[in-house]
Amino acid sequence: MSLPPILRDRLRLPVIGSPLFIVSGPDLVIAQCKAGIVGAFPSLNARPLSQLDEWLARITEELADWDRANPAAPAAPFAVNQIVHKTNNRLQDDVELCARYKVPVVITSLGAREDVNAAVHGWGGVVLHDVISERFARKAIEKGADGLIPVAAGAGGHASRLSPFAMVQELRAWFDGPIALSGAIATGGAVLAAQAMGADLAYVGSAFIATVEANAAAAYKEMIVEGGGEDIVYTNLFTGVLGNYLRPSIERAGLDPENLPQADPSKMNFGSGGNQEAKAWRDIWGCGQGIGAVKSVPGAGELVARLAAEYEAAKADLAAKTGYTAGAALAFAAE
Repeated sequence: MSLPPILRDRLRLPVIGSPLFIVSGPDLVIAQCKAGIVGAFPSLNARPLSQLDEWLARITEELADWDRANPAAPAAPFAVNQIVHKTNNRLQDDVELCARYKVPVVITSLGAREDVNAAVHGWGGVVLHDVISERFARKAIEKGADGLIPVAAGAGGHASRLSPFAMVQELRAWFDGPIALSGAIATGGAVLAAQAMGADLAYVGSAFIATVEANAAAAYKEMIVEGGGEDIVYTNLFTGVLGNYLRPSIERAGLDPENLPQADPSKMNFGSGGNQEAKAWRDIWGCGQGIGAVKSVPGAGELVARLAAEYEAAKADLAAKTGYTAGAALAFAAE
């Protein structure tokens, strides 16, 4: 298992901050990258298109300034999430802007496109594709993606029914490229566990919703702090794709979480004019099952520092329990 240099050499912690619809913006991405993890945002969070240009300019300039001022601790790369579903009528324009700024990492979702992958490779970028099944994973790699993001059971937003153990072991049976595992990861120990089961990186989302820099309502952040795994509901009602949402937000909207109807998947909409989708995510809040570990609303840098400390403590604990250093144990697992 090998990572591209940009994901291997510039991370303090093997973590990607997942792109959060509505929630992720320049403030959060810049704070994550300065703290040493990949910060990411969906391109469609920037509306209108001109705002995406402004965001990319700000992110690239501020991170370049940071690197000049901190040569011994340069920022981690940032990523932009592109929805490649046919309803996204802004995709071509968004990819052209990413090309202008040579976005280091592009995360593709809801489809796999050879032309998009080729465009990203043309400017030297890396493509990671998020998947909920092995079938979709194989299609993504066949069409030129460099790595995979298995979005396992328990992940916030759109997620698989499959256990992270099942997903990673099936992918590793035939794929030796980069894997970033998503699904209820909210502690440094869980980051190490993701690596132990065969992933290279952990994909962490819900914990970053409850940070100072996140573009989320105070009530959303507080609901995460007060919630736990039992407060997550899995449904396709709100976008046509199965995903995980906070039970209290569903109840607040006047719906019964135990008796939600099924949506028609053929009517899902992820386009640039997706007002209904935006309304759903603004009022019904996506979240993963790992939120029991979230006890406060820190700055993003403080959260990364906590994860890093927990990660090192978990490695020491592993060594004490097994007699192996964490590095030796992970190397053994990778064989």
